[in-house]
Amino acid sequence: MKPSYAQLQSKLGPQELEIVLALQRGGTLAGAAERLKVDTSTVFRAIKRIELDVGELLFDRSRRGYVATELGRVLASHAERIETQLEEAREAAFHQATEPSGLLRITLTDTLLHTVLLPVLARFTTLHPRIDLELATTNVLVNLSQREADIAIRVTDDPPEHLVGIRLGTMRSAVYGGKEYLAAQPPGRHYSEMDWIALDDSLPDHPSQRWRRAHYPQAAPRHKVSNLLAVAGGVVNGLGVGVVPLAVMREHPQVTMLDGPLPELDIGLWVLAHPDTRYLGRMKAMFDFLRTAITLPA
Repeated sequence: MKPSYAQLQSKLGPQELEIVLALQRGGTLAGAAERLKVDTSTVFRAIKRIELDVGELLFDRSRRGYVATELGRVLASHAERIETQLEEAREAAFHQATEPSGLLRITLTDTLLHTVLLPVLARFTTLHPRIDLELATTNVLVNLSQREADIAIRVTDDPPEHLVGIRLGTMRSAVYGGKEYLAAQPPGRHYSEMDWIALDDSLPDHPSQRWRRAHYPQAAPRHKVSNLLAVAGGVVNGLGVGVVPLAVMREHPQVTMLDGPLPELDIGLWVLAHPDTRYLGRMKAMFDFLRTAITLPA
């Protein structure tokens, strides 16, 4: 007996693809449930039903979560394209009548958040009251292709080829010391002999680390911290000297530049996005704003 036409047709539709995409992005049932605003049991039953329907596993289960199989990745990729096309359709339908709106997720480091983005962000929210912001700080370039974020702001001279973006300027760095700390040092003492504040062992190849080792190999750090913002805080509060971006200090009254700017540490500041989403209204609004709002010390 031949199967009926209805039996030959898969029930796979946009709703099912959305669930597959949410689980791939979330990595766990809880992560997918949070994205879909449902409970974990609903996601579990839905994935089991979809896999039964297509006749293949879409995810490998492990203690660490759910990892998409080859077919799972293919279906998630189709879901991403549908998601993007729907957003573009909504933009086209309402472009003439409404201003940019929706949630805009930005990923960047703590240092860039506090010293580059936050000082100008209130102006953006005033210009675009219908855009909501979600700011996530991390040192890792998240997967924009999987929509873990919409926009990434990063310091790099080699942005990923699969992303598009604009260079906002050049981040420059120098050696700084706190004025009170420097006043307490013996006359004529070179900064290389002072107490160094540096990044910890989680960032051994950071350009500031390589510069110090190359120029002053004897200058072992006395204090180690997890990010450049903390290096700056240590300098300002008199713990010692350290390499800090000019954008962080911005002529801080309590510090003195001891050496620099250091050309070897010049690096580009980029705003990046996936090409499929770059021209959505809220994305374009942020790109256009950052192009003129961000100014970096020379």
